[in-house]
Order: sequence, then C-alpha cells, then structure tokens
Amino acid sequence: MHRVAGYFVALAILLGSNHAPALAQEKRLTVFAAASMKNALDDISAAYTAKSGIKIVASYAASSALAKQIEQGAPADIFASADTDWMDYTIGKKTINEPSRVNLLGNSLVLIAKDSRLDKVAIGPAFDLSKLVGDGKIATGDVKSVPAGKYAKAALEKLGAWQAAEPKFAMTENVRAALALVALGEAPLGIVYSTDAKVEPGVKIVGIFPADSHPAIIYPVAATATAKPEAAGYLAFLRSSAARTIFEKYGFSFLVSPTT
Repeated sequence: MHRVAGYFVALAILLGSNHAPALAQEKRLTVFAAASMKNALDDISAAYTAKSGIKIVASYAASSALAKQIEQGAPADIFASADTDWMDYTIGKKTINEPSRVNLLGNSLVLIAKDSRLDKVAIGPAFDLSKLVGDGKIATGDVKSVPAGKYAKAALEKLGAWQAAEPKFAMTENVRAALALVALGEAPLGIVYSTDAKVEPGVKIVGIFPADSHPAIIYPVAATATAKPEAAGYLAFLRSSAARTIFEKYGFSFLVSPTT
C-alpha cells in the first residue's frame, strides 16, 4: 500500500514539475509598431504591464514591412501603423479586426541636420533642398513604401523641390535608420518626424514642413484578426489619459478623446 502511495506521490511531483512552467507562463501580447513609436510605446507598454501583469513584446520596423509580415502569418496581436495606407492594406487582406481600428496619433514632418551651425530653414514654395544639401545626401525612409519617405516625397513634390533633390536621397528601411544616418554624420540632412528628432540629441530640427504640404500624418492602431482576447485591454489602454500623457511627452498629438 505504501509502495502504491509512494508511486502516486512521485507521479504527482513529476507531473507538477512538467506542467508548472505552462501554468506559470505569463500572459503576453505581441505588438507590431511603426519604428517612430518606439520610445513612447516602450514606456506605455511598461506602464500597461505594471498595471495588468501582461507582458508586451514589441517589434518595431517600417509599417510596410510589418504589414507584409502580418499578411504572411506573423503572430502579432496589435498593429500600429505610421500611415493609414498600410492599415488599409492589412484590412484589405483581412488580417486586421477592422472594428477595433482607431486613428490614434498625429505627427509632423521636419528637416533635420547634424551640423548645429546650419541656420533655420524656411520651408515653403520654391524651397531648394538640392541646393541646401550641396554634394551631400538627404536621408529619409524609402519613398515608395516607408510612410516617412512617402510623406517626404509628397511634401517636396507639392513644394516643387522633388525633381532636383531626388538624386541626392539616401533611402532607408525605416525612419529611425534615416535618423541614425544624420546623427552619425553619414548624411548632412534628413527628413523624419518631429518625434524622432526629439529623442535624438545628435540632430537638430532646422525646418518644419507645412502641414498642408503632405497628407495628414495619422497613426492608426488595431487588433489583428488572430489577436488574443487580451488585445482589447491593451488597445483600451492606448486610448487612456495615462497613455496620452506619455505620447504627448514625446511630441505626438492625440487624436481621440482619452478614456479614464
């Protein structure tokens, strides 16, 4: 009898040790977000984890790359895009839970420089970016796919400066890579979001593109079609007053009425 009882005790211990990791495994959500959101979203996700106990695993890249990864089956729960086009793309591919979508944030487009001696530049019609950069390069995201690059090209086309400046562009896989090129002195000028310039002490803003020179910069967020149920809570937190305070600290504009 004692031998049988001992067997069951040993079996219980064995099963307990095998299953303990599964039982203790923390809940987590995977967030795919535009590279320009990294600093703000890291802070917000840390605050959400402290509040909910749910760990946030974030992947930052160009919105275009993230949208394609989601389309190919990457296990994301949340998608945060730096433009509406790539969110529309994912909705068209039926990889996003469309009713969960909200246009959360706004931003502005700026010209940055490494050389602190460069004077402020008035950006408007007849703005000659090609002459300003001389023999150097202008860093921005790929103008065919990366939202920051698309906004930059649209602005320069409207201002009549694109054709002359186009050969001088160094296009990167995301906006933070363009920011790094300028901060490292690899490109004397760059076009990024104001929020990027705010977190990089190695650059300064030398000009601001008029808001009407490019499509409105809007960051939509949504749950994916395969999101875990906990995604709804994280999306709600992104709309909260606490999140708004963090986003605005980093220079984003908050486009929705905050929830408590």
